[in-house]
Amino acid sequence: MDVTSFSLAGGPHPQRGVGVVAPFDFALDRELWRWVPDDVSLHLTRTPYVPVEVSLDLARLVSEHETLAEAVRALTAAEPEVLAYACTSGSFVGGVAGERAMCEAMTREGEVAAVTTSGALLEALAELDARRIALVTPYTWSVTQALEEYLGEAGVSVVGRAYLGLTRHIWKVPYRDVADMARRAVLRPVDALFISCTNLPTYDVIPQLEAELRVPVLSANQVTMWSALRRLGTRAVGPYQALIDAGARPGAATLAPLDPALGSPAGGIAERAVTEPPAPGMAGPAVVEPRPGGVAEPAVTEPPAPGPPAPAAPPEALPEPPAGPGTTGPTPEGGWT
Repeated sequence: MDVTSFSLAGGPHPQRGVGVVAPFDFALDRELWRWVPDDVSLHLTRTPYVPVEVSLDLARLVSEHETLAEAVRALTAAEPEVLAYACTSGSFVGGVAGERAMCEAMTREGEVAAVTTSGALLEALAELDARRIALVTPYTWSVTQALEEYLGEAGVSVVGRAYLGLTRHIWKVPYRDVADMARRAVLRPVDALFISCTNLPTYDVIPQLEAELRVPVLSANQVTMWSALRRLGTRAVGPYQALIDAGARPGAATLAPLDPALGSPAGGIAERAVTEPPAPGMAGPAVVEPRPGGVAEPAVTEPPAPGPPAPAAPPEALPEPPAGPGTTGPTPEGGWT
């Protein structure tokens, strides 16, 4: 029997606490815990349920200061040493000033330091000196565009992106779909890749994508835990992740090949990934279209047609959402037509 983890006289080792406020539909509690060292506990609470799907409206509802104050009050009995708001869209919907105001509201109520996912993202990008990034989101176009505007306000350029158009069940997206979107988002040299949404599973895919793409890969849950634990004077844990381990950053070590299990999608969810136009001379981006039964067909990249390539959009230009006769688009239920 291992007796090193407890004391017969004094009970278990003392724990330090992180109070986490998450949206009502958050489903990845276990993923958050994977970044946390053994001597730290997470105390989670959720915002009240509202019958609204993932959208800018929902982001505003789950980030209202009154809602935050009520959630923080529910956490104070556990005496957390730092507070973390674990929602990307809820913390960028008000811009940089809105994110700072959220931290101030939580600190005012809980009397401890507070961080948000979007604020932690900017902190992590500064740590990596990343100013040109690729972006992956499960969101609709409007929510993805709002994130890009938030990053632009902070001086960060998005030069490649892929998004799914989901309005619900984001936690069900498999790793293979995340990996496929990441590959299609990194069409140009970037300083880092960010995978948005705390409800999107990313823990195991991060080191594999860093090995393949040769850039630091950040995710919403990763940066949230990294930033909160930093304020406790401790470090997040995670295998081969550039943000957590400087030795895992590009050029620091020989990188392993991508795990074959994270290959092209074969039977993912029935949504479509949308990317920006490729650079001249490059193959066009793959598009995942739904097939009968709710399963996406494997993505296929076709070679460019003969003739002079179309001019590429400027690196900072945002793509337009799908439009025009016969094109696909998100339905109110979160699928695609």
